[in-house]
Amino acid sequence: QVQLVESGGGLAQPGGSLTLSCAASGIIFSTDIAAMGWYRQVPGKEREWVAISSAGSTTYADSVKGRFTISRDNAKNTVYLQMNNLKPEDTAVYYCNLLLIGSRLYWGQGTQVTVSS
Repeated sequence: QVQLVESGGGLAQPGGSLTLSCAASGIIFSTDIAAMGWYRQVPGKEREWVAISSAGSTTYADSVKGRFTISRDNAKNTVYLQMNNLKPEDTAVYYCNLLLIGSRLYWGQGTQVTVSS
């Protein structure tokens, strides 16, 4: 019943920016979320965390620190990932993750981000 729909992926040039959105339905966004995060995966590699926000604290992977920002809009039931100064190494499928109160975990369907000249 809980659905996460991602959007905003696409092609960008090195140094460019993209904003990913993860819109949730079936939950009360302002009260049901224990943690939120963004992950990414390249074929042949394990899925890696990019940004995690929980209990008012946000942590970023070293590879994206200073360039990516995770945020949320409770009124819109949406989590965002603002990606600036994109690098070719950022090319991956990006996944939104929500951990709900009660330890129920949900993932978005993934959205492709490609950074190339």
